[in-house]
Amino acid sequence: MTIARRPDAVQLHPIAEESLDVLIIGAGISGIGAAYYLQKELPQKSFAIVEPRGALGGTWDLFRYPGSRSDSDLYTFGYEFKPWKSDKAIANAQSILNYLQDTARPYGVDRKIRYHHKVLNASWSSEGARWTVKIERADSGVRKIVSCRWNFCASGYCDYEDGFSPRFEGAETFRGTIVHPQKWPEGLDYAGRNVVIIGSGATAVTLAPAMAETAAHVALLQRTHSCVMSVPSQDRLANFLKRMLSEERAHALIRRKNAARQYGFWKFCRTFPRTARRLIRAATRKQLPAGYPVDIHQPTVRPLGSASLRRPGRRPLQGAAGGAGLHRHQQDRPFRGRWRTARLGSDAAGPAPRMSAMASLFLNALPSVASGPRLDS
Repeated sequence: MTIARRPDAVQLHPIAEESLDVLIIGAGISGIGAAYYLQKELPQKSFAIVEPRGALGGTWDLFRYPGSRSDSDLYTFGYEFKPWKSDKAIANAQSILNYLQDTARPYGVDRKIRYHHKVLNASWSSEGARWTVKIERADSGVRKIVSCRWNFCASGYCDYEDGFSPRFEGAETFRGTIVHPQKWPEGLDYAGRNVVIIGSGATAVTLAPAMAETAAHVALLQRTHSCVMSVPSQDRLANFLKRMLSEERAHALIRRKNAARQYGFWKFCRTFPRTARRLIRAATRKQLPAGYPVDIHQPTVRPLGSASLRRPGRRPLQGAAGGAGLHRHQQDRPFRGRWRTARLGSDAAGPAPRMSAMASLFLNALPSVASGPRLDS
Protein backbone atom coordinates (compact mmCIF):
# COMPACT_ATOMS: atom_id res chain seq x y z
CA MET A 1 0.00 0.00 0.00
CA THR A 2 1.26 3.48 -0.82
CA ILE A 3 0.08 6.76 0.66
CA ALA A 4 0.55 9.82 -1.49
CA ARG A 5 0.26 13.49 -0.59
CA ARG A 6 0.56 15.71 -3.66
CA PRO A 7 -0.24 19.33 -4.53
CA ASP A 8 -3.97 19.66 -5.20
CA ALA A 9 -3.29 21.67 -8.34
CA VAL A 10 -1.86 18.66 -10.15
CA GLN A 11 -3.69 15.84 -8.37
CA LEU A 12 -6.55 14.15 -10.15
CA HIS A 13 -8.93 12.16 -7.94
CA PRO A 14 -11.17 9.56 -9.56
CA ILE A 15 -14.83 9.61 -8.68
CA ALA A 16 -15.42 7.54 -5.55
CA GLU A 17 -17.93 4.70 -5.70
CA GLU A 18 -18.50 4.87 -1.94
CA SER A 19 -18.09 7.56 0.70
CA LEU A 20 -17.36 6.79 4.38
CA ASP A 21 -16.39 8.74 7.44
CA VAL A 22 -13.70 6.23 8.45
CA LEU A 23 -11.92 3.44 6.63
CA ILE A 24 -10.04 0.99 8.88
CA ILE A 25 -7.33 -0.99 7.12
CA GLY A 26 -6.75 -4.35 8.78
CA ALA A 27 -8.95 -6.69 10.82
CA GLY A 28 -6.38 -7.60 13.45
CA ILE A 29 -6.30 -6.71 17.13
CA SER A 30 -5.90 -2.96 16.42
CA GLY A 31 -8.57 -2.79 13.71
CA ILE A 32 -11.14 -4.65 15.82
CA GLY A 33 -10.43 -2.40 18.80
CA ALA A 34 -10.68 0.75 16.70
CA ALA A 35 -14.03 -0.39 15.29
CA TYR A 36 -15.43 -1.10 18.76
CA TYR A 37 -14.58 2.35 20.11
CA LEU A 38 -15.67 4.06 16.91
CA GLN A 39 -19.19 2.63 17.01
CA LYS A 40 -19.40 3.19 20.77
CA GLU A 41 -18.19 6.79 20.88
CA LEU A 42 -19.38 7.96 17.44
CA PRO A 43 -22.27 5.70 16.43
CA GLN A 44 -23.49 8.18 13.84
CA LYS A 45 -20.31 7.88 11.77
CA SER A 46 -20.09 5.43 8.88
CA PHE A 47 -17.12 3.10 8.65
CA ALA A 48 -15.86 -0.15 7.22
CA ILE A 49 -12.92 -2.48 7.82
CA VAL A 50 -11.04 -3.78 4.79
CA GLU A 51 -8.97 -6.95 5.17
CA PRO A 52 -6.94 -8.44 2.29
CA ARG A 53 -7.04 -11.93 3.75
CA GLY A 54 -10.07 -14.16 4.24
CA ALA A 55 -10.13 -14.16 8.03
CA LEU A 56 -9.86 -11.76 10.94
CA GLY A 57 -7.09 -11.91 13.51
CA GLY A 58 -4.12 -10.49 11.62
CA THR A 59 -0.88 -11.86 13.02
CA TRP A 60 -2.63 -14.42 15.18
CA ASP A 61 -4.33 -16.01 12.20
CA LEU A 62 -1.38 -15.70 9.83
CA PHE A 63 1.48 -17.27 11.80
CA ARG A 64 1.34 -21.06 12.15
CA TYR A 65 4.86 -21.84 13.31
CA PRO A 66 5.32 -24.02 16.44
CA GLY A 67 5.06 -22.21 19.73
CA SER A 68 3.48 -19.03 18.33
CA ARG A 69 2.22 -16.99 21.30
CA SER A 70 2.27 -13.57 22.88
CA ASP A 71 5.24 -12.21 24.80
CA SER A 72 3.00 -9.87 26.80
CA ASP A 73 0.28 -10.69 29.29
CA LEU A 74 -3.19 -10.68 27.76
CA TYR A 75 -4.64 -8.47 30.48
CA THR A 76 -2.67 -5.53 29.09
CA PHE A 77 -2.22 -6.82 25.53
CA GLY A 78 -5.96 -7.43 25.20
CA TYR A 79 -8.84 -4.98 25.34
CA GLU A 80 -9.95 -2.98 28.34
CA PHE A 81 -13.60 -3.64 27.46
CA LYS A 82 -13.23 -7.41 26.92
CA PRO A 83 -11.99 -9.38 29.95
CA TRP A 84 -9.39 -12.06 29.40
CA LYS A 85 -10.90 -15.22 30.90
CA SER A 86 -8.16 -17.82 30.54
CA ASP A 87 -6.01 -18.78 33.53
CA LYS A 88 -2.92 -18.33 31.36
CA ALA A 89 -1.76 -14.73 31.24
CA ILE A 90 0.65 -15.48 28.38
CA ALA A 91 -1.32 -17.38 25.75
CA ASN A 92 -0.72 -19.17 22.49
CA ALA A 93 -1.81 -17.89 19.10
CA GLN A 94 -4.99 -19.99 18.88
CA SER A 95 -6.22 -18.73 22.26
CA ILE A 96 -5.62 -15.12 21.20
CA LEU A 97 -7.39 -15.73 17.88
CA ASN A 98 -10.38 -17.18 19.73
CA TYR A 99 -10.40 -14.10 21.95
CA LEU A 100 -10.47 -11.78 18.93
CA GLN A 101 -13.27 -13.77 17.30
CA ASP A 102 -15.27 -13.73 20.54
CA THR A 103 -14.79 -9.95 20.65
CA ALA A 104 -15.77 -9.21 17.05
CA ARG A 105 -18.99 -11.25 17.03
CA PRO A 106 -21.02 -9.92 20.00
CA TYR A 107 -20.19 -6.29 19.25
CA GLY A 108 -21.07 -6.60 15.56
CA VAL A 109 -17.58 -5.71 14.39
CA ASP A 110 -17.39 -8.82 12.21
CA ARG A 111 -20.29 -7.51 10.12
CA LYS A 112 -18.24 -4.43 9.24
CA ILE A 113 -15.31 -6.43 7.84
CA ARG A 114 -14.89 -6.71 4.08
CA TYR A 115 -12.64 -9.67 3.42
CA HIS A 116 -10.37 -10.03 0.40
CA HIS A 117 -10.21 -6.23 0.06
CA LYS A 118 -6.64 -5.06 -0.50
CA VAL A 119 -5.71 -1.37 -0.39
CA LEU A 120 -3.48 -0.47 -3.34
CA ASN A 121 -2.91 3.21 -2.60
CA ALA A 122 -4.40 6.19 -0.82
CA SER A 123 -4.09 9.89 -1.68
CA TRP A 124 -5.09 12.93 0.38
CA SER A 125 -6.81 16.06 -0.89
CA SER A 126 -6.48 19.15 1.26
CA GLU A 127 -9.10 20.91 -0.84
CA GLY A 128 -11.75 18.28 -0.20
CA ALA A 129 -10.33 17.19 3.16
CA ARG A 130 -10.77 13.55 2.19
CA TRP A 131 -8.79 10.44 1.38
CA THR A 132 -9.24 8.66 -1.92
CA VAL A 133 -8.46 4.96 -1.50
CA LYS A 134 -8.06 2.47 -4.33
CA ILE A 135 -9.07 -1.07 -3.33
CA GLU A 136 -8.76 -4.35 -5.18
CA ARG A 137 -10.71 -7.53 -4.50
CA ALA A 138 -8.02 -10.14 -3.85
CA ASP A 139 -10.37 -12.95 -4.91
CA SER A 140 -11.69 -11.44 -8.15
CA GLY A 141 -9.32 -8.63 -9.13
CA VAL A 142 -12.19 -6.10 -9.30
CA ARG A 143 -11.15 -2.61 -8.25
CA LYS A 144 -13.14 0.16 -6.60
CA ILE A 145 -12.59 3.65 -5.22
CA VAL A 146 -13.60 4.63 -1.69
CA SER A 147 -13.34 8.09 -0.16
CA CYS A 148 -13.19 8.75 3.56
CA ARG A 149 -12.49 11.52 6.05
CA TRP A 150 -10.21 9.36 8.17
CA ASN A 151 -7.93 6.58 6.98
CA PHE A 152 -6.98 4.46 9.99
CA CYS A 153 -4.08 2.18 9.08
CA ALA A 154 -4.12 -0.82 11.45
CA SER A 155 -2.11 -3.08 9.18
CA GLY A 156 0.70 -3.89 11.62
CA TYR A 157 4.40 -3.84 10.80
CA CYS A 158 4.84 -7.08 8.82
CA ASP A 159 4.61 -7.59 5.07
CA TYR A 160 1.87 -10.20 5.08
CA GLU A 161 2.55 -11.32 1.54
CA ASP A 162 6.30 -11.73 1.69
CA GLY A 163 8.20 -11.33 4.95
CA PHE A 164 11.72 -9.95 4.78
CA SER A 165 14.24 -12.63 3.79
CA PRO A 166 17.88 -11.64 3.19
CA ARG A 167 19.89 -13.51 0.62
CA PHE A 168 22.13 -16.19 2.10
CA GLU A 169 25.19 -16.96 0.03
CA GLY A 170 25.14 -20.65 -0.84
CA ALA A 171 21.46 -21.16 -0.03
CA GLU A 172 20.81 -22.57 -3.50
CA THR A 173 23.23 -25.45 -2.87
CA PHE A 174 22.24 -26.05 0.74
CA ARG A 175 21.06 -29.63 1.15
CA GLY A 176 18.77 -28.96 4.09
CA THR A 177 15.46 -27.12 4.36
CA ILE A 178 15.17 -23.34 4.67
CA VAL A 179 11.88 -22.09 6.07
CA HIS A 180 10.56 -18.64 6.94
CA PRO A 181 8.25 -18.62 10.00
CA GLN A 182 5.71 -16.52 8.13
CA LYS A 183 5.32 -19.26 5.53
CA TRP A 184 5.54 -22.33 7.72
CA PRO A 185 4.60 -25.41 5.67
CA GLU A 186 1.76 -27.48 7.06
CA GLY A 187 3.00 -30.82 8.33
CA LEU A 188 6.70 -29.92 8.30
CA ASP A 189 8.52 -32.76 10.07
CA TYR A 190 11.67 -31.65 11.90
CA ALA A 191 11.75 -34.47 14.47
CA GLY A 192 15.26 -35.80 14.95
CA ARG A 193 16.81 -33.10 12.77
CA ASN A 194 19.43 -30.45 13.53
CA VAL A 195 17.99 -26.95 13.46
CA VAL A 196 19.52 -23.47 13.32
CA ILE A 197 17.24 -20.57 14.21
CA ILE A 198 18.60 -17.28 12.90
CA GLY A 199 17.71 -14.39 15.18
CA SER A 200 16.93 -13.98 18.87
CA GLY A 201 13.79 -11.86 18.86
CA ALA A 202 10.26 -12.72 19.98
CA THR A 203 9.73 -15.25 17.17
CA ALA A 204 12.94 -17.11 17.91
CA VAL A 205 12.28 -17.17 21.67
CA THR A 206 8.89 -18.82 21.14
CA LEU A 207 10.04 -21.07 18.30
CA ALA A 208 13.16 -22.57 19.90
CA PRO A 209 11.60 -24.32 22.92
CA ALA A 210 8.76 -25.71 20.79
CA MET A 211 11.10 -27.18 18.18
CA ALA A 212 13.52 -28.49 20.80
CA GLU A 213 10.86 -30.87 22.08
CA THR A 214 11.32 -33.17 19.08
CA ALA A 215 14.38 -31.89 17.17
CA ALA A 216 17.74 -33.59 17.70
CA HIS A 217 19.52 -30.29 18.30
CA VAL A 218 18.48 -26.63 18.18
CA ALA A 219 21.01 -23.79 17.87
CA LEU A 220 19.99 -20.16 18.22
CA LEU A 221 22.24 -17.93 16.09
CA GLN A 222 22.18 -14.30 17.15
CA ARG A 223 24.10 -11.17 16.25
CA THR A 224 23.26 -9.19 19.39
CA HIS A 225 22.29 -10.42 22.85
CA SER A 226 18.80 -9.55 24.02
CA CYS A 227 17.35 -9.62 27.52
CA VAL A 228 15.14 -12.68 27.99
CA MET A 229 13.46 -13.46 31.29
CA SER A 230 11.41 -16.47 32.28
CA VAL A 231 8.08 -15.68 33.92
CA PRO A 232 5.18 -17.94 34.94
CA SER A 233 2.55 -18.40 32.23
CA GLN A 234 -0.13 -18.07 34.94
CA ASP A 235 -0.61 -15.04 37.16
CA ARG A 236 -1.61 -16.47 40.54
CA LEU A 237 -2.77 -13.12 41.92
CA ALA A 238 -4.84 -12.50 38.81
CA ASN A 239 -6.50 -15.91 39.05
CA PHE A 240 -7.24 -15.27 42.74
CA LEU A 241 -8.86 -11.92 41.96
CA LYS A 242 -11.00 -13.51 39.24
CA ARG A 243 -12.35 -16.00 41.78
CA MET A 244 -13.10 -13.33 44.38
CA LEU A 245 -14.44 -10.46 42.28
CA SER A 246 -16.76 -9.93 39.35
CA GLU A 247 -15.31 -10.50 35.91
CA GLU A 248 -15.24 -6.83 34.92
CA ARG A 249 -13.84 -5.57 38.23
CA ALA A 250 -11.17 -8.25 38.40
CA HIS A 251 -10.07 -7.54 34.82
CA ALA A 252 -9.80 -3.81 35.51
CA LEU A 253 -7.70 -4.36 38.66
CA ILE A 254 -5.41 -6.92 37.00
CA ARG A 255 -4.90 -4.68 33.98
CA ARG A 256 -3.91 -1.74 36.18
CA LYS A 257 -1.70 -3.93 38.37
CA ASN A 258 0.20 -5.35 35.40
CA ALA A 259 0.56 -1.98 33.69
CA ALA A 260 1.97 -0.47 36.90
CA ARG A 261 4.35 -3.41 37.37
CA GLN A 262 5.63 -3.17 33.80
CA TYR A 263 6.14 0.58 34.09
CA GLY A 264 7.89 0.17 37.44
CA PHE A 265 10.25 -2.48 36.05
CA TRP A 266 10.97 -0.36 32.97
CA LYS A 267 11.67 2.68 35.14
CA PHE A 268 13.96 0.67 37.41
CA CYS A 269 15.95 -0.72 34.47
CA ARG A 270 16.32 2.71 32.90
CA THR A 271 17.33 4.38 36.16
CA PHE A 272 19.61 1.65 37.51
CA PRO A 273 20.78 -0.33 34.46
CA ARG A 274 23.80 -1.93 36.15
CA THR A 275 21.79 -3.10 39.14
CA ALA A 276 19.06 -4.39 36.85
CA ARG A 277 21.61 -6.31 34.79
CA ARG A 278 23.06 -7.92 37.91
CA LEU A 279 19.60 -8.94 39.14
CA ILE A 280 18.68 -10.44 35.76
CA ARG A 281 21.99 -12.32 35.66
CA ALA A 282 21.47 -13.63 39.20
CA ALA A 283 17.94 -14.79 38.42
CA THR A 284 19.13 -16.52 35.26
CA ARG A 285 22.04 -18.19 37.04
CA LYS A 286 19.70 -19.56 39.71
CA GLN A 287 17.57 -21.28 37.07
CA LEU A 288 20.52 -22.94 35.31
CA PRO A 289 22.65 -25.95 36.28
CA ALA A 290 25.70 -25.29 38.43
CA GLY A 291 28.69 -24.20 36.40
CA TYR A 292 26.70 -23.19 33.32
CA PRO A 293 28.54 -20.39 31.42
CA VAL A 294 26.05 -17.60 31.99
CA ASP A 295 28.28 -14.60 31.39
CA ILE A 296 29.03 -15.36 27.73
CA HIS A 297 25.33 -15.09 26.96
CA GLN A 298 24.65 -11.91 28.91
CA PRO A 299 23.77 -8.80 26.88
CA THR A 300 26.03 -5.78 26.94
CA VAL A 301 23.14 -3.40 26.21
CA ARG A 302 21.13 -1.84 29.01
CA PRO A 303 18.08 -3.90 30.07
CA LEU A 304 15.08 -2.48 28.22
CA GLY A 305 17.50 -0.24 26.36
CA SER A 306 16.90 -1.97 23.05
CA ALA A 307 14.69 -5.01 23.42
CA SER A 308 13.62 -7.27 26.24
CA LEU A 309 11.53 -10.40 25.92
CA ARG A 310 9.55 -12.57 28.28
CA ARG A 311 8.83 -16.23 27.87
CA PRO A 312 6.53 -18.44 29.98
CA GLY A 313 8.02 -21.12 32.17
CA ARG A 314 10.47 -21.31 35.00
CA ARG A 315 13.62 -22.06 33.01
CA PRO A 316 15.60 -19.90 30.60
CA LEU A 317 16.51 -20.85 27.04
CA GLN A 318 19.02 -23.48 28.03
CA GLY A 319 17.57 -26.98 27.74
CA ALA A 320 14.65 -28.80 26.25
CA ALA A 321 12.40 -31.73 26.94
CA GLY A 322 13.17 -35.14 25.56
CA GLY A 323 16.92 -34.69 25.78
CA ALA A 324 17.14 -32.38 22.77
CA GLY A 325 19.86 -29.77 23.07
CA LEU A 326 19.14 -26.06 22.91
CA HIS A 327 22.11 -23.72 22.67
CA ARG A 328 22.74 -20.07 21.83
CA HIS A 329 25.61 -19.01 19.57
CA GLN A 330 26.91 -15.46 19.39
CA GLN A 331 27.94 -13.80 16.15
CA ASP A 332 30.46 -11.24 17.43
CA ARG A 333 30.80 -9.33 14.17
CA PRO A 334 27.94 -7.75 12.22
CA PHE A 335 26.01 -10.46 10.41
CA ARG A 336 26.50 -10.01 6.66
CA GLY A 337 24.24 -12.77 5.42
CA ARG A 338 26.98 -15.30 4.65
CA TRP A 339 25.79 -18.88 4.90
CA ARG A 340 28.97 -19.90 6.68
CA THR A 341 27.61 -18.24 9.83
CA ALA A 342 25.02 -21.02 10.07
CA ARG A 343 27.63 -23.77 9.86
CA LEU A 344 28.03 -23.92 13.60
CA GLY A 345 30.58 -26.29 15.08
CA SER A 346 32.30 -26.95 11.76
CA ASP A 347 35.40 -25.23 10.43
CA ALA A 348 35.92 -27.68 7.58
CA ALA A 349 35.60 -26.52 4.01
CA GLY A 350 33.10 -28.03 1.63
CA PRO A 351 29.33 -28.12 1.37
CA ALA A 352 27.20 -27.09 4.32
CA PRO A 353 26.25 -29.91 6.70
CA ARG A 354 22.76 -31.37 6.68
CA MET A 355 20.60 -29.24 8.95
CA SER A 356 17.33 -27.41 8.69
CA ALA A 357 17.54 -23.66 9.05
CA MET A 358 14.92 -21.23 10.25
CA ALA A 359 15.30 -17.62 9.19
CA SER A 360 13.50 -15.81 11.99
CA LEU A 361 13.48 -12.41 10.37
CA PHE A 362 10.95 -9.63 10.19
CA LEU A 363 10.50 -6.36 8.40
CA ASN A 364 10.71 -3.82 11.21
CA ALA A 365 8.63 -0.92 9.99
CA LEU A 366 6.36 1.05 12.28
CA PRO A 367 2.63 1.06 11.54
CA SER A 368 1.35 4.36 10.28
CA VAL A 369 -1.84 6.16 11.21
CA ALA A 370 -3.00 8.55 8.57
CA SER A 371 -5.45 11.12 9.88
CA GLY A 372 -7.79 13.69 8.48
CA PRO A 373 -10.13 16.23 10.10
CA ARG A 374 -11.69 15.82 13.53
CA LEU A 375 -14.35 13.13 13.49
CA ASP A 376 -16.55 14.79 16.06
CA SER A 377 -16.76 18.00 14.07
